Amino acid sequence: MVMEDNESCGSRVVDSSPTNSRQHRKKLEVYNEVLRRLKQSNNVEAQQPGFDDELWAHFNRLPTRYALDVNVESAEDVLTHKRLLHQAHDPANRPAFDVRLVQVTPVPDGSSTDAVPFNSANKEISRSVLPLPAFGSSPNLEALALEASKSEVQDEDVTVTCGNMLRPMHEITFSTDDKPKLLSQLTSLLAELGLNIQEAHVFSSVDGYSLDVFVVDGWPYEEIEQLQMALKREILMMIEKSSPSQSPSESFRKETKTVIKCELDPVTIPCDGIDVWEIDHQILKFGNKIASGSYGDLYKGTYCSQEVAIKILKSERLNTELQKEFAQEVYIMRKVRHKNVVQFIGACTRPPNLCIVTEYMCGGSVYDYLHKQKGSFKFPTLLKVAIDVSKGMNYLHQNNIIHRDLKAANLLMDENEVVKVADFGVARVKAHTGVMTAETGTYRWMAPEVIEHKPYDHKADIFSFGVLLWELMTGKLPYEYLTPLQAAIGVVQKGLRPTIPKQTHPKLAELLEKCWQRDPTSRPDFPEIIEILQQVAKEVADEEDDRRKEKEKSSGGFFSVLRRGNH
Repeated sequence: MVMEDNESCGSRVVDSSPTNSRQHRKKLEVYNEVLRRLKQSNNVEAQQPGFDDELWAHFNRLPTRYALDVNVESAEDVLTHKRLLHQAHDPANRPAFDVRLVQVTPVPDGSSTDAVPFNSANKEISRSVLPLPAFGSSPNLEALALEASKSEVQDEDVTVTCGNMLRPMHEITFSTDDKPKLLSQLTSLLAELGLNIQEAHVFSSVDGYSLDVFVVDGWPYEEIEQLQMALKREILMMIEKSSPSQSPSESFRKETKTVIKCELDPVTIPCDGIDVWEIDHQILKFGNKIASGSYGDLYKGTYCSQEVAIKILKSERLNTELQKEFAQEVYIMRKVRHKNVVQFIGACTRPPNLCIVTEYMCGGSVYDYLHKQKGSFKFPTLLKVAIDVSKGMNYLHQNNIIHRDLKAANLLMDENEVVKVADFGVARVKAHTGVMTAETGTYRWMAPEVIEHKPYDHKADIFSFGVLLWELMTGKLPYEYLTPLQAAIGVVQKGLRPTIPKQTHPKLAELLEKCWQRDPTSRPDFPEIIEILQQVAKEVADEEDDRRKEKEKSSGGFFSVLRRGNH
């Protein structure tokens, strides 16, 4: 299995990359602290042979932010997450889930920390009895607790005036196979039970499973078993509604494919009455502006304590065409879920506050890395980036989505240098005829048939990928001495293509020429591209391994000569 952090399960070595080393050290510190606490508590599982490596593998299969966010004071939570992910391997267990009562510590204000009476039997619950949420008390939960401490909590048979009192909340953790619409399914399920989601932490493992943690209120605190039973009933109902004869994963996939093939004209965002992806603009917290364009601005922000990117359209530039484009982007993004496609979180669709909220990619864009930071990818990393992009694009094409603007600026990197396809502003669901018209995208990366306003299909993305691959290899802007319009004219009228460097790997040079074919039907599809890139990556890894062995062999011979000379 390829780990997201490019580490083997047993490795404890800090990555030499400056980008990764600081994050890796923090993850290693959390791992060591969790391990220490579990050992000291005489946890039975922690005493088993090989547990250290199993725990390290658990941290490595999840994003680095999992380790950075998890509450080390409750090390057992990590074991719960590990257990749920293991259970999710069996389709009969999906979704595996866990429910527990948690307390949220109010913001310290110097007042009393007396016990909190809450239940109908008027029992007093010491704060030390209830654990904290698995990911600590984030600022929005602290604010919620402070708000609750100033209000009056009413139950059926008891009214308690809160001083520094806590409102009981439940933490519900799900694990299942990662798939499209999963987050929507789970949040809708919780809403059906009358639960209010106060916080959500969503993680995708490198081997295709999800770990979704929700802190909710709205359920009487004593009734954990009843809540578990209610969740089971809702899950069964959700499966039966999808299709009585199919497993949940099959029905979800069928539903997603059915919906995503539908093209609406004019473009609207389908509504089923439960728009769980709709975000209240007031809940979003805006941070620094990351980028600015003529039609909108991109901000770093937070939503339910999660770091997010917020693309907000400029109200003064709103018109019918821009709103249509916005609607199409939301329509597409809410249907896709893949580790190499930037994850959609939600959107505000009520003018004038139109914005799209996605996961925050702290590594920035590949374009900025290559052209502004003047960075470069070593060959093995370059191949990994190309494979990441190919997998994301293959997923989109399998779901009949044409990106139409594939370029380095629309590729984003996370903290582990996993590259994801982003920006679906001009993406389209493929028409029923299989071809589309109208110029779109960016000239330097654009296929000739698109430039000429001729009918085109998903093979236009293949041409753009070829230009992108060249850009990754050279670190240069395509046709850098020409204006975009001059480049477009050259591509169409004179067959202009970027110059392939002489030292290029033969298989990559051949791949570039295939991607750049004037006839779209002569271009490869992404499954073929992925196979070629993986073959080259294996060759490079084997050659590197041979060189290392040869070096070790020659070093051994040298030292043996020295040893003989000393006798």
